[in-house]
Amino acid sequence: MNAPSTTAALAPPPSLAPGLRQRLSSGRRELFDAFAVDGRTQRLLTRHRQLVDQVLTDLWHASGLNGSGATLVAVGGYGRGELYPYSDVDVLLLQSNAEDEATRARLEIMVGQFWDIGIEAGHSVRTIDECLTEAAGDITIQTNLIEARFVAGDRTLFRDLEIGVAGGIDPQDFYTAKKLELEQRHNKYQDTPYSLEPNCKESPGGLRDLQVILWIARASRLGTSWRELAARHIITRQEASMLAKREAFLRHLRVRMHLIAGRREDRLLFDYQNQVAEAFGYEATASKRASEQLMQRYYINARWIIQLNTILLQNIAANLFPGAAFEAREINERFHAERDLLAANDEQVFEQNPSALLECFYLMQKHSELQGMTAPTLRALWRARNRMDAAFRADPENRKLFLKILQAPRGLVHELRRMNQWGILGRYIPAFKRIIGQMQHDLFHVYTVDQHILQVVRNMRRFTMLEFAHEYPLCSRLIANFERHWLLYVAALFHDIAKGRGGDHSKLGRVDARNFCHKHGLSPVDTELVQFLVEQHLSMSAVAQKQDLNDPDTIKAFAARVKDERHLIALYLLTVADIRGTSPKVWNAWKGKLLEDLFRATRRVLRGGGVDFDTDMQERQAEALRVLRLYGFSDNAQQELWNQFDQAYFMRHDAKEIAWQTRTLHYRVNADTPVVRARYSPIGEGLQVMVYVKDQADLFARICGFFERMRLNVVDAKIHTTRHGYALDTFLVMPTGDDPQEHGLPERTEHELAATLAAQAPLGPPVTGRVSRQARHFAIEPVVNIRPDEKGQRHALAVTAGDRPGLLYRIARVLGDHGVDIITAKITTLGERAEDVFLVQGGNLGSQKTILAIEHDLMDTLRR
Repeated sequence: MNAPSTTAALAPPPSLAPGLRQRLSSGRRELFDAFAVDGRTQRLLTRHRQLVDQVLTDLWHASGLNGSGATLVAVGGYGRGELYPYSDVDVLLLQSNAEDEATRARLEIMVGQFWDIGIEAGHSVRTIDECLTEAAGDITIQTNLIEARFVAGDRTLFRDLEIGVAGGIDPQDFYTAKKLELEQRHNKYQDTPYSLEPNCKESPGGLRDLQVILWIARASRLGTSWRELAARHIITRQEASMLAKREAFLRHLRVRMHLIAGRREDRLLFDYQNQVAEAFGYEATASKRASEQLMQRYYINARWIIQLNTILLQNIAANLFPGAAFEAREINERFHAERDLLAANDEQVFEQNPSALLECFYLMQKHSELQGMTAPTLRALWRARNRMDAAFRADPENRKLFLKILQAPRGLVHELRRMNQWGILGRYIPAFKRIIGQMQHDLFHVYTVDQHILQVVRNMRRFTMLEFAHEYPLCSRLIANFERHWLLYVAALFHDIAKGRGGDHSKLGRVDARNFCHKHGLSPVDTELVQFLVEQHLSMSAVAQKQDLNDPDTIKAFAARVKDERHLIALYLLTVADIRGTSPKVWNAWKGKLLEDLFRATRRVLRGGGVDFDTDMQERQAEALRVLRLYGFSDNAQQELWNQFDQAYFMRHDAKEIAWQTRTLHYRVNADTPVVRARYSPIGEGLQVMVYVKDQADLFARICGFFERMRLNVVDAKIHTTRHGYALDTFLVMPTGDDPQEHGLPERTEHELAATLAAQAPLGPPVTGRVSRQARHFAIEPVVNIRPDEKGQRHALAVTAGDRPGLLYRIARVLGDHGVDIITAKITTLGERAEDVFLVQGGNLGSQKTILAIEHDLMDTLRR
């Protein structure tokens, strides 16, 4: 008989793993069931940690490691004793002697058992010397080790580790490294807790922010809990109590997230927000979902944590970096500067002189060397915020001071954000307080309402700054000559302030803006401008993206709405700032071009130029001919092709497009095969695709189906039929992949689309694909509207629906089935929301019965 192997002899009994797995599984189930009944978070975290401790200790003993001189150490969250339902179990297997191969073999076998017993573990096998050497150059390892906790094995070895770790940490270096790490993490999350799907652990104002403070405090020997920090006067007892409550909320939230997701999930995804909210006891109301109520509480909680962290970090730094004595620099009778921080001469200043609640922010603007406020000043500011009442807001001096903040040449955005962070902005403008932390479920805003408003103010402010002139060239030129441009900041503050109240937020916000202007002494002219901007802030984008800008009546009507050039410029600036403040994905060069085209055409009308499309067409033709001459064309080389075009063609294409298409088609006027040309768009984004082919049934649908298979989003389509029956269609498409200018994309598009059109195969089924989480959870009820244009010659079809793969193809199929021809298409995608407008004709659209049938079929396909 063969002798048993060494490995087999070292292994625990084969019956042990199933038993431990069953014990762990049933124990967890009991804990989770108990939590579902009593909701006691700390009890769950503690008992879950104890359960895992017991299971690992039994495995340790069964592996023959008791008395081996090794130690089982809990680190990370497991070391803190905060073991969330699906968190990893991080352990350090500590050896006294690296040369002890038998012990190392036993440890490795034990590690192999972790998965078998149902523990997802992060583990390492080290000696004390190895731990200390690695920790010396790695702040993450240092952090893990200061939270180390004994589980099983040699306690003496563990105490030696604790002594070595404590002796190897320089508190000042540790503070500096952790503060930098915190800043980098905040930067990763755009320095805001107000993401619509925040990470309750890692986002600013999340659990990690609190852990950083306690790590620094522990490394600095200042304490290991909020109560101990209060005893050392790092924070007040009230702040310690508040931190404990904020931490308890986040812990409970994270436990709920894990249990509802059934896995380790720390992001408050749309998929789970309603379930989590219901678990917290929230119920939907007529105006707010349960999830919106939960998220508003989350954002307020996060804001409190960020405020208290600011104070705590300053106070800890004062203990760690006492530094040399410095001379305070007087600013005025109420404030002075301590190094680079604003400090109140008397902490009662805000109580004794409430105007100082605004003055301190104005002083931050005036003194660029100031980077913040001292902790005592921030505490005093926070305590006195309730002094900002109706009487405060009615005080003429306070109103003047707030206008000074808006009119200051620098620091506006920083101070408005600071005022919002410390609860001052919402108390000065009560309507603003109502939208703090308010979510927007329109599938294209990625910020809460208050953060979006501040983003719009930021964008408007950037128009005035030379360093951003290259990014906003037209906006920078326009605002430079705009008198009292600070009025645009007022409009930005109020443009969305009435969201969530029900009704038209533009009209409700106009009333709020008017009241603000009257109370702050703005002239009737300035008041009217601000009111106009708030009420009309959506109108310019609607006209640019949904109406025919080549129709003179469209331009004349818009010019009549804006009245004069000052209103036009102001509305254009607010519109650009607003769209760019919704989401990084919503703005693109095409939207920018549409808005600029509308702006320039309207300005020409307001200056008395009128809309003379005959002259405009002649100018475009002359410019196209000039470009063609540069390519060696004679003056009449284009004539045969141009004879097939009507005025509409020349008005829908600019001179460079006309020249490009003429160069390609002048010798193929009667081409027998499809002609497809593609180039990167001259506007800087997307691909411009030209299709020239004998008109055929379902052409638009066939082209759309091709683009969707190629993962190219159509954002604009110009459909033209020549006098001799050829389709000349031009599309602007945006690639959906990571590379917007994928190598070989124009050539591949030309070749494959031409082959598709030549084959004229039967139309296939729509492209299928995953609908985004946002679209699934905040579905948009489709809206379809068909109405005759003002001349009664054609019909406008407006479609609003949640965007998804194959959407445009489905619409085109329905229109094709009814014999409806598309003349132009404006495809607007706002995040996950599609708002498409088509100019159509044919298909017996003069019949109301036909229109109802088309609307019914479109609704049916959009809902499926």
